Amino acid sequence: MSHPYGFILHAHTRPEKADAFEALFRAYVEPSRAEPGCIEYHMLRDARDPTLFIFYEVWQSRAHLEVHSNLPHMRRFHEERMEYLRRDFEIREIEMLSPSRAQG
Repeated sequence: MSHPYGFILHAHTRPEKADAFEALFRAYVEPSRAEPGCIEYHMLRDARDPTLFIFYEVWQSRAHLEVHSNLPHMRRFHEERMEYLRRDFEIREIEMLSPSRAQG
């Protein structure tokens, strides 16, 4: 049995691209949540720094995340991400110490 795979991602956007980044990813939230293997998918914007977006994601396994990451729109964004970002993503893998409410 595989263990859930989770991470927190920080996206530091270019100030002039922050609203476009938000609009782009707002459109991805619900479809991502509907994907097989998605346990949690949250997009947050820092209240003090509107150019900082934080993603909290938990997937049933790394394999489920791989499928998500290889969808055409996600691959296209990955190739174009630096048009939106000041620096590349900061990703911290997390260990789930408490169960998700989505899992019961």
